[in-house]
Amino acid sequence: MSRIDTTRLQRLARAYTETAVFYAAIDLDLFTHVSQGAGTIAEVAAATGISELNAERLVVVALALDLLRRDDNGRLVNAPDCETFMVSTSERFAGPWMTFTRGEVPAWFDLTERLQDPSPPSELGLYDGITVERARRYHAATYSIGMGAGRRFCRTVDLTGRRKMMDLGGGSGAYSINAVSTFDGLEAVVFDLPAVTVVTEEYLERNDVTDRVTTMGGDFINDPLPTGCDVAVMASNLPIYDGPNIQKVVSKTFDALEPGGEMHLIGETLDSDGVGPLDAALWGMAEIHYGSGGRSHTVDECIGYFRTAGFVDVENTDFVPNTLTRTFGRKPG
Repeated sequence: MSRIDTTRLQRLARAYTETAVFYAAIDLDLFTHVSQGAGTIAEVAAATGISELNAERLVVVALALDLLRRDDNGRLVNAPDCETFMVSTSERFAGPWMTFTRGEVPAWFDLTERLQDPSPPSELGLYDGITVERARRYHAATYSIGMGAGRRFCRTVDLTGRRKMMDLGGGSGAYSINAVSTFDGLEAVVFDLPAVTVVTEEYLERNDVTDRVTTMGGDFINDPLPTGCDVAVMASNLPIYDGPNIQKVVSKTFDALEPGGEMHLIGETLDSDGVGPLDAALWGMAEIHYGSGGRSHTVDECIGYFRTAGFVDVENTDFVPNTLTRTFGRKPG
């Protein structure tokens, strides 16, 4: 029997140091410099403008975190995911998304007080009173990762023959942009808060899809949904809301869809037993910082929302393993 010690607990107690090193590496554009040939500590120091001692400290931790590796010649190279997503000159650069919640770091260390706060939650949380400028900053951070998810959706789900997609809380329109670009004859409408749709239209113009994707401003919990749609997508909104509101949206979507239409709910979802994945659990906890009633939902709960609404052939499948699942169902007809 292995001896019990405090190693795991110590890792948890100091996990914030790993995040801090990752943020510093992004700030210093470490991964771009390494991608462009800075393969030694001296070269990293010169490229980033820090001392060799501090470059050594940074590189040693980056190697231990498997952010950097050494090639057969002993030179530094990026780990595959860092080379793909953390090089700032790449179109797939995800730095803004990785640092998106950086401003919330102090609040996480006040979590005890927030847990003890008896104030009732708001319905919209983070989005309560959102302005165009706030929406623009938000989607500047989420657009790259959203486009990747939209491409994955189009590889995963065959919408051939579908006519019009309802993109609930679609934000930058990433799912709609990819869908209409992939499936001939498909149109889409992004339904989001009025301030957000101003920003959506900027991304639609940027991707030259304004002839196939429109926007509609509203609150999908309380306002009427678009009509004439035979497919609906609701992505990355799940932990923002409580169970009754998710049920309300799924049921409203069922009513709004054309007979035979389908809905896809993509979100950070707990396993059926409610034990992990950790990412889904933490997204539910994060809602405490926005004052919302949002929480983590299990796979079984999501399936239940669909069946209660009237969907048939309901299933749940991995979308991004250990991060996102996709619950989907069909409206009879």
